[in-house]
Amino acid sequence: MKCPHCGHPLRSRICPSCGSEVLEESLFCHRCGGKLEKSAPEFSSPEEESIDFSKRLLCSDGTCIGVINEKGVCKVCGKPYTGEME
Repeated sequence: MKCPHCGHPLRSRICPSCGSEVLEESLFCHRCGGKLEKSAPEFSSPEEESIDFSKRLLCSDGTCIGVINEKGVCKVCGKPYTGEME
């Protein structure tokens, strides 16, 4: 399923009642009106569960919400870590 405005792919699933493609977060099918079961929750990987948040480095850019990855760059904006907040 793609966004009708920008063409970006959207996460979708199939309605069990009529077989139509619906948005993954939908509670009801837009075609038949059938109630959709909530999809199973996504579980984090064991690697994510072992993250020590007290040792994370925040992005040096004062406006970014990202953290620094193992390569020394921000996971969100890609800016290299400078060691100081701007």
